[in-house]
Amino acid sequence: MTYDCIVIGAGHNGLVCAHDLAKAGKSVLVLERRDVIGGCCVTEELWPGWRVSTAAYVVSLLLPEIEREMELSRYGYEVLPRRPSSFTPFEDGRYLLLGPDAEANRSSIESFSARDAARYADYERLLTRVAERLEPLLVQTPPRLGLPAPGGRSWSLSQRLGDTKQVLGLLDAFRDLGDDFGEAVRLLTGSATDILDHWFESDELKGTLATDAIIGTFQPPSSPGTAYVLLHHVMGQAGGARGVWGYVRGGMGALTEAMAASARRQGVEIRTGTAVEEILTRRGRVRGVRLVSGEEITCQAVASSADARWTFEKLLPADQLPEAFLNSVRRIDYASASMKINLAVRELPDFTCCPGKDEPGPQHRGTIHINALPEMIERAYDDARYGVPSRRPIIEMTIPTSVDDTIAPPGHHILSLFVQYAPYRLAEGTWNDQKEPFADRCLAEIARYAPNVPDSVLHRQILSPVDLERTFGLTGGNIFQGAMSLPQLFTMRPVAGWSDYRTPVPGLYLCGSAAHPGGGVMGAAGRNAASAIRADR
Repeated sequence: MTYDCIVIGAGHNGLVCAHDLAKAGKSVLVLERRDVIGGCCVTEELWPGWRVSTAAYVVSLLLPEIEREMELSRYGYEVLPRRPSSFTPFEDGRYLLLGPDAEANRSSIESFSARDAARYADYERLLTRVAERLEPLLVQTPPRLGLPAPGGRSWSLSQRLGDTKQVLGLLDAFRDLGDDFGEAVRLLTGSATDILDHWFESDELKGTLATDAIIGTFQPPSSPGTAYVLLHHVMGQAGGARGVWGYVRGGMGALTEAMAASARRQGVEIRTGTAVEEILTRRGRVRGVRLVSGEEITCQAVASSADARWTFEKLLPADQLPEAFLNSVRRIDYASASMKINLAVRELPDFTCCPGKDEPGPQHRGTIHINALPEMIERAYDDARYGVPSRRPIIEMTIPTSVDDTIAPPGHHILSLFVQYAPYRLAEGTWNDQKEPFADRCLAEIARYAPNVPDSVLHRQILSPVDLERTFGLTGGNIFQGAMSLPQLFTMRPVAGWSDYRTPVPGLYLCGSAAHPGGGVMGAAGRNAASAIRADR
């Protein structure tokens, strides 16, 4: 059988792309290398009775139109809001709680700074105003912004008019910011440290907010460009309200299982345990794929949700691509310093500053920030940039079982740890040798705030950057399929001149986080790629 399109990878973006194409009447086959659907958005029973969100662990950015059009709730998708949304303990016995309740935020921040408490609502309002103007860009194919057409292509009149309209719309949106325009530019280009130092004086509040700016990056909050990620704090509404990140009942895999069910209803065929070895071409355009098994499957188009390095350097013969394009692909930054640790525990953390372990409390429901002080974050980064895992790592801990009783045995809990900085390239040794001692170090850091945690651990899974690469196909362990830095965003993603999901090989498209708008459980890349494929067909 010849398919209209083969989608490589059954992650959330690949499934969205497949669904939209099938809904438009195309025959679609999805090929997933692993034995489980979901990519990084997956639930796995690591130990009997424990259903763990192995990689991605919270949702907020998922586009509401995707949720609506795929009828995800019909197939079991349910978001469990987290209120409050964050808890930061400190070794001096104090703690900070933040969430959607403005008065509760003010009261909590006042224990550190009355000035910061008075300014926090204005800070959130600014971020919200800027985010509201940026969000429409996430669902659009980026304009070319004067870039020459690559590979001898020429932009059509309709493309040029469309680009002009987008740019004018963007300018109008930011013109509406009035006196806040300068602050918006600083948010898009500056460092998180500069923004937070301008607004606040309390290190406790600044450190808590700064952790949002470094998740998944190999940068400290003092690096230019990190301020942009602060906007994710107020983006998305999948958690029930703007900026509220939620858990998915049944784990993150329940989302992609719902997507798969919706796609199958449209006629999409999905094969798991089926790895693609090569994207096949004839006379310069796509003609199908060859599987590791040797089977060849023909198609009119291929949409790859793998990253740019996998797609262009491993799956496609080099002689099929222009040298200039390949050079740009080879320069993509995949620097990463993230580790994921999943723990099965017999009881909740009992925080010294906020005791309680018998029933989930407000200190357990949201993201728990460990070692969240500006100086500690900078020092943790300093270790890693010389190839040394942070001596005092920065840990983002979540406890999905605090609101979801379907994923662990009764009375037990799952702790999900997202850890920085764990550099992919080590100065000494390998991650096979280092990951167990580093995980012990992470538990020791948590014990400074919740002493009962190390002894409550029944099972643990440790995913070093190398493991993330090996298991999920994430080059360098980068969870965004390429750093989310300024040179790799918007019209520059994946490389300049190719931000429209197309590639130099006719019939080959990118539909994953390697393309605009980048990482996060959003689905925009898959949706936009499907639009490009439909337009070309």
